[in-house]
Amino acid sequence: MQELLGQAGFEALAERALAASTADQTEVLVLATDASLTRFANSGIHQNVAERNVEVRVRAIIGRRTGVATTNDLSDAGVRRAVERAAAAARLQPEDSELPDLPGPQPVRPVESFSQRTADCTPEQRAQMVQPICALAIESGLKASGACASETTEVGIANSRGVRLHEVRSRASLLTVVLDDAGSGYAEQTARDVDAIDAEALGREAISKAVRSRGAIRVEPGDYPVVLEAYAVSDLLTYLSYMGFGALALQESTSFLRGKIGQQVADRRISVWDDPRSADGLPVSFDYEGVPTQRVDLITNGVGAGVVYDSRTAARDQRASTGHALPAPSTFGPFTSHLAMAAGDTPAVDLARGIKRGLWVTRLNYVNVVKSDRAILTGLTKDGTFLIEDGEATRPVMNLRFTEGVLDAWGGLEALSAERKLLEGWGGAVLAPAMRLARFRFTGVSDV
Repeated sequence: MQELLGQAGFEALAERALAASTADQTEVLVLATDASLTRFANSGIHQNVAERNVEVRVRAIIGRRTGVATTNDLSDAGVRRAVERAAAAARLQPEDSELPDLPGPQPVRPVESFSQRTADCTPEQRAQMVQPICALAIESGLKASGACASETTEVGIANSRGVRLHEVRSRASLLTVVLDDAGSGYAEQTARDVDAIDAEALGREAISKAVRSRGAIRVEPGDYPVVLEAYAVSDLLTYLSYMGFGALALQESTSFLRGKIGQQVADRRISVWDDPRSADGLPVSFDYEGVPTQRVDLITNGVGAGVVYDSRTAARDQRASTGHALPAPSTFGPFTSHLAMAAGDTPAVDLARGIKRGLWVTRLNYVNVVKSDRAILTGLTKDGTFLIEDGEATRPVMNLRFTEGVLDAWGGLEALSAERKLLEGWGGAVLAPAMRLARFRFTGVSDV
């Protein structure tokens, strides 16, 4: 991999932008991305794409007004224009009495965010990962599709208060959907190091689901005991994050944790946290404001524990940012992008034991929020839904629509798997176990 900027290049670029600014305070965020993607369908690779780009985001603060401008023109004139546009945008904004100052420099402990193997991953290597999936699918009379990605990003943040930070981050992912006219299966894995991804195992997992999904029967909607695989649990965690793990949602009274901090909200075996520094995920050492990242406990032993903050929401509550800011301008507030749920002690293959009649769900699709302050979601099952009979996942069933309060369902937790999977999340990754719940509400049947 050839660096797009490197630390010296970032610092030189940032100093040019800061020197050109006449704003009271100025922030320069640089995102330099080297991303490659191999797509496959009908059991063959049909596209290799790559993008190298450097984006500069300038945030200008003038009095109590702020404006943001973005460019990928790195010439002196291009950078100067972005600085001028940010200042012009700021002057047009109404005054914001709650606008905080930009963060000052703080000590930042480095993390292992970079993998040379991921950075050096070639189209040929990605093709070698895709090949066994396609070959195994063909052997089973199925068609495989999906994507294999490798990406390295340089993140640099500098501001007029003295922040100067630069970090190189890597990520790789592989997902596949294997199907025919009668069934489908899914598998996915994310990692910092591309060598950690077991492509053949993913292929076998998806193919097994697809074969077992053939000839699905209809079951009536209703409340069922359920096993949710890690993919489905990851979906629920991601939407919980969207609905209420950020401080802005709590402050605006839309979060399901409103009035619930310190109270029991789920089974005592459920603990959820966000840890951007963890080596188990995709570690980063600072956020998009240059604030050091830190672990935040969200639900601990079933009790609402807290939310994540950026500078603006932290100032409103008279506390410090937890290092969870998104790039400016962000109307969404802070966000959890390194979620994890505690594992249990039950092997995933044994989760169905003890269920007389229930449902096994691989993953969820078309998920939408029904009521965020009660954590109610609706969506469909997908790519492997099975009837559980006498403790065994037996016959495939047609996909069902669910409408359920996530925390209500988690109040009936019966078991968590000992294994966890690292999966794609919104802006990061989710480390999720599988789970068995006493009840999950299904409200309709899909014919697809």
